[in-house]
Amino acid sequence: MIQKKQGLDIVNEVLEACILAYPVSSFVISLYKQYQERGSLSKKQLQGLHSKASKIKDLSPGKLATVEAIINKMPTRDKSEIPAPKPIQEKQEGPGGIIEEILAKYPQHKRVLFFKSKYENNEVLSDAEITELKRFKQVLKF
Repeated sequence: MIQKKQGLDIVNEVLEACILAYPVSSFVISLYKQYQERGSLSKKQLQGLHSKASKIKDLSPGKLATVEAIINKMPTRDKSEIPAPKPIQEKQEGPGGIIEEILAKYPQHKRVLFFKSKYENNEVLSDAEITELKRFKQVLKF
């Protein structure tokens, strides 16, 4: 069990007032048990407690204001959208154009078809392979 700070425990007092006002509320009872075990509540739980406690007529407005101040002091954690997965390696821009030019004129060129399959699978073409592509382009006189 976690050691609590000495002094006033407003959250505990508000929880006890809620239990007296709503004795059969499973929400309030579970919040109370969690607060006793852990010594704290999350921001969402405190907001739920505040909304329940605000309906109690006998509860001091100062206690409600204190719970609200605790809520406002806590950080808000919003879930951000997951970015689309990027390919492990970015496609190289230069070889793609050369490959398309050669295949437009010679669609059955086996070595260039091999480079195209590597290029489409996001595999990096080595400098020697890029040089070979450029040499093919020169030999075929584009």
